[in-house]
Amino acid sequence: MKYLLDTHVILWIIGSSNLLSKKAKATIENSENKIYVSSVSLWEISLKFRLGKLSLSGMKPSQIPEILSKSNIETINLESADASTYGQLKVMHHRDPFDRMLIWQCILRKFTLISKDSKMKKYRSHGLKTLW
Repeated sequence: MKYLLDTHVILWIIGSSNLLSKKAKATIENSENKIYVSSVSLWEISLKFRLGKLSLSGMKPSQIPEILSKSNIETINLESADASTYGQLKVMHHRDPFDRMLIWQCILRKFTLISKDSKMKKYRSHGLKTLW
């Protein structure tokens, strides 16, 4: 199966893996699964780091893709199709534009979103699959 990591899950993988649920951890570690991060999450991390809203314990945001790559976690980019069809996600259960784009990328690609964010579940009726 294919899974996309929510931004907080990325941060927990590189810093505090004990915060992951057992189910999320097992799914991420299962070599039969394809695990992805979105360039949108990397953008969010970089922005929050720059604004002083996020500490990375001596690490720089630019180091994260390499760290994830070593764990066989691949990056998907924000494609023009993602951006140009984003308005089709009409419901607004979540106000965070980064999270809304992750939701939309999962729906378009039929990925399951690994997230602890309970607001994500509200998009299940719109085609989002979630796991925690």
